[in-house]
Amino acid sequence: MLEPAITAFLKKHHLLSLCTCHDSLPYCASCFYTFLEENATFVIATDVLKTRHGREAIENAHVAGTVALETKLVGKIQGVQFTGIFKEANEEERKAYFKRFPYALAMQPELWSINITYLKFTDNTLGFGKKLEFFASN
Repeated sequence: MLEPAITAFLKKHHLLSLCTCHDSLPYCASCFYTFLEENATFVIATDVLKTRHGREAIENAHVAGTVALETKLVGKIQGVQFTGIFKEANEEERKAYFKRFPYALAMQPELWSINITYLKFTDNTLGFGKKLEFFASN
């Protein structure tokens, strides 16, 4: 179960950096997301045939990423680093995405999920360098 501080942070934001790898060459892309707390999952929209990160995530489903608050104030720094498994979104995940981004429905995007396997949350509002970790149970 995720700590409430992690869930609150992830629900407040909407942009993640998705990191993929192909032939030992890393790549990152920014993606809008919705977050499903009950199964620790991000849902994103991407065209896997037209985007490098999409093609790479299909070839190697082990992905990583970040969600960060942009601030210059050290005491307010917050951010998440995660690893997860990339797969096609199910119906519940699709509904959650369109609930958060209803205008996306008109574009009929391909929706994908990232099931979090590991997550580290740095939250300086709880104390300098405070870190909370989450490990998915297998």
